[in-house]
Amino acid sequence: MSKAIYVTTIESNSGKSLVSLGILRMMLNQSSKVGYFRPIINKDKNNTLDNHINTAINFFNLDINYDDCYAFDQSEVVELLSEGKTDDVIHNIIKKYKDLEEKYDYVLVEGTDFSGKGGFTELDVNLMVAKNLGIPVLIVGAGNDKKKKDFINTMQLTYKSFIQKEVDVIGVIANKIEVDEIDYIETELKKVIPTEIHIDVVPKVNFLAYPTVKEVVESLNGKVLFGEQFLNNAIGSYSTGAMQLRNYITRIKENALVITPGDRADIILGALQANASSNYPKISGIILTGNLTPEDSILKLIEGVQSTIPIISVEGGTFGISNKIGDVKPKIYASNSKKILLALDTFDTYINVNALKNILSSFNSDKLTPSMFQYNLLQKAKINKKHIVLPEGNDDRIIQAAARLQLLNIVNLTLLGDKKEIQIKANQLGLQIDLNKINILNPEDSIHNKNFAKTLYEARKHKGMTETTAQDLTRDVSYYGTLMILNGLADGMVSGAVHTTMHTIKPALQIIKTKPGVSVVSSVFFMCLSDRVSVMGDCAVNPNPNAEQLAEIAISSAQSAEAFGIKAKVAMLSYSSGSSGKGEEVEKVRKATEIAKNINPNLLIEGPIQYDAAVDMSVAKTKMPDSKVAGQASVLIFPDLNTGNNTYKAIQRETGALAIGPMLQGLNKPVNDLSRGCTVDDIFNTVLLTAIQAHQN
Repeated sequence: MSKAIYVTTIESNSGKSLVSLGILRMMLNQSSKVGYFRPIINKDKNNTLDNHINTAINFFNLDINYDDCYAFDQSEVVELLSEGKTDDVIHNIIKKYKDLEEKYDYVLVEGTDFSGKGGFTELDVNLMVAKNLGIPVLIVGAGNDKKKKDFINTMQLTYKSFIQKEVDVIGVIANKIEVDEIDYIETELKKVIPTEIHIDVVPKVNFLAYPTVKEVVESLNGKVLFGEQFLNNAIGSYSTGAMQLRNYITRIKENALVITPGDRADIILGALQANASSNYPKISGIILTGNLTPEDSILKLIEGVQSTIPIISVEGGTFGISNKIGDVKPKIYASNSKKILLALDTFDTYINVNALKNILSSFNSDKLTPSMFQYNLLQKAKINKKHIVLPEGNDDRIIQAAARLQLLNIVNLTLLGDKKEIQIKANQLGLQIDLNKINILNPEDSIHNKNFAKTLYEARKHKGMTETTAQDLTRDVSYYGTLMILNGLADGMVSGAVHTTMHTIKPALQIIKTKPGVSVVSSVFFMCLSDRVSVMGDCAVNPNPNAEQLAEIAISSAQSAEAFGIKAKVAMLSYSSGSSGKGEEVEKVRKATEIAKNINPNLLIEGPIQYDAAVDMSVAKTKMPDSKVAGQASVLIFPDLNTGNNTYKAIQRETGALAIGPMLQGLNKPVNDLSRGCTVDDIFNTVLLTAIQAHQN
């Protein structure tokens, strides 16, 4: 069941607040532990509290702090995006949301309100946020002031935009629809949007569409002279009182806002009298322009009149003020209970609440974006802090990664190397790193060398190793780091930034050895593509595995995927799909698939299968329409190292995907190998993988 829903719109003034308020109450009917989150807010010029958050917290008395309800102001997002720091935006939003998700049974997430002048496409930002949070979306669109066909097309295109980005849309709500057009809009939407998508149509409610006098006061920075308690009066229309009173009062409409210069006592008093008269419409308020106030005698007269009309003085000419008032968009304030109750009643009347609850309760998604995957890595590593040894402590990239890991306090670290040399390099790199909080050991002269040499000799003497050779190997950083793991001084090791793969893993194969029942050590990369994370193996260790080894690699890779939160759907790749192809290599893959199925009957696995049929649903429907894996494979097993290594590198270079790994699988304790061309990010992420592996072991 989904614990959250993302309510978004396609434009400003869509009536999204009505839907959000209704869903909040729906959630509160299920549990008192309900959270509210707006990833991006738009602070006004006075830097006041966000009205959406303030209304949600105060009207529903939510047990949540204001600062926990948002991640960024819109201006901050614009700046970060312009600097190319999209990942920073997404990672911080995910963190804030996940903190709420842990505390509350349900969380309502509300998208941007399109009220700012941000300089970026808000629809794209909402798409990006909803996708990375991995929660279902409810799209709200307003049909007022639009041609019916144009509105239908807009809603369809918006729905398709979300679906094409692999965002889960569970419903579409057409809001502010003329009453006589409701049936038509609902019928036409059902023609262009799939039947499984929830569709509701809500009529335009004039009172909700009216701004209040309070909103006008805030927009114009006005001064309230009289009737402050009536600022929630709704404005149905507005008119300028510039003509003679006898002509003006005939033009007053219901709930009108009177705009007149502050020295027009005749208009002011006439409007008050018209409001009191049963022969004229009610007036919502009076705006006095020009920063002019009536004379004392007139003020005294007004003060003595029993009236429900607020009177406000503003700076600026009558014409300019009228234009500004025309731009004021209605909001729902926590203090305006009349509007809120009407919004909730409208929601209950026109939204199929039970159907929406049922959709949410049955919603399930196994999608995992790269940003969410990386966030999960951080959180899993933090939960059980492990000790990781980095043998190449003198390398600049290793020192930089160590500084970041120390700052975030994710793992305990040991660097191998000379402490003075490491400190000099850290200073040259301008790093804020406290080496007193990092264990630094030098294999050339360590208190552990004698004991390590003895351990290594005992472990390898049956293979002909002498005590002298053991003493020499102990000074090798890869052997030293591996012996730290064996002796319980570290939980895992990450190396390979300046050493070969064999140099890194040979000591592990000799000393740590493989897990029971595992005959082959293999590797996987976590390929963080733009819209998903795929597990690819073996791309680093085994040159040409036989069918039995390939089956074992597939099973190990599936287990690794599941351990890191990825639903394993395994594709055994080859140059043909199904039974169409023949040849020695195809038969090897076919045999490996059968072996894996026999070992683990519950494993979702397909092979042989071509890459396009494995990952593209349109191709899968043509080549393997009955497969439960084709088109949606998350674990891709290559037939040999040549294919795997070249494919992952081609994908990485051509798509810009982040490749995390390789992560070795099959050892009793985690030892992971870096590429000699690795970046600081590669080292950082591989340390996280290793720490999580250590906990799982």
